Amino acid sequence: MSEPDQATDPATARLLVSLATYNERDNIRPLAATIREYAPDAEILIIDDNSPDGTGQVADELKTELAGIHVIHRPGKLGLGTAVIAGMKYAIDNGFDYFLNLDADFSHPPRFIPALVAGMKDHDVMIGSRYVPGGGVEGEFNFKRKFMSTGINVYSKIFLGLKTKDNSGSFRCYRVSKLARIDFNRVRSRGYSFMEEILFWCRVAGCRMGETPILFENRRSGMSKINKMEAIKALEIIFRLGVDRALGKVRASETV
Repeated sequence: MSEPDQATDPATARLLVSLATYNERDNIRPLAATIREYAPDAEILIIDDNSPDGTGQVADELKTELAGIHVIHRPGKLGLGTAVIAGMKYAIDNGFDYFLNLDADFSHPPRFIPALVAGMKDHDVMIGSRYVPGGGVEGEFNFKRKFMSTGINVYSKIFLGLKTKDNSGSFRCYRVSKLARIDFNRVRSRGYSFMEEILFWCRVAGCRMGETPILFENRRSGMSKINKMEAIKALEIIFRLGVDRALGKVRASETV
C-alpha cells in the first residue's frame, strides 16, 4: 500500500480551496465568507468561465477586499473538468500542500471542510461522501437524480475499479504532491465524468483514498448545470477508459 508523499500536518498545511463558477453571482460572496469561517487560513481560487451574470466581476471585487483570494478568468464555458484541472495546476505551480474543491452553489456545506482536511493525515484523497454512514442528502432529491447518482457510482466501480462509495461528488481534498504525478493530458473528461475519471488517475498515482460523511444540500441560488447529454457523455468516457484498463493500456494501483 502506498504511503503519503510527506507527513504534512493538516493543521499547518497550505490549503487552496477551489470554486469553479458559471452564473453563481448570488452565491460566491457569502460562500467565500463561509469558507473562511471554517478554514480561516485557506486561500481561495475562483475559476470563472465568463459568466454572463457577472460572477467574474464579483470575484474580482472579492480579490480586492480580502487577502488570499485568487481569480482565473476563462474565455467561455469550457467544462467543469477543465476548470478543476486548472485549479489543480495552480495548486501545483504555487506550492500548496492540499487542494480542496467544492461546488459554488452551497450544495457542499463548508462546515465539512475541517473533516476533509483532518482526514488527509492518513490519506492522499479525502472524499466528502453522501454514501457512508452519517452521510446523506437534505432537501429534495428526486428519483431521477438519485437514480443517476447511484447508477454512475455503480458504473464507475465496475469499469474503473473504484472502491470508494461516492465517486460522482466533487467535494474532495487532494494531496498536491500526488496530483503532480498525474499526466493531465491523458484526462479525457471535460464535464461531470471528470469526477470519476480523476479518481482513477489518482489510483494510477498510488493515492490512498478515504471518505468522510457529508450532507448534500439543495443549491441556494441559480440553476443546476447537469443535463441529459452530459450524463450520456460521462457514461461513454468511463466505458472507454474501462476498456483501456481491461486491455492493459493503463494500470492502476490497488491502493484504496
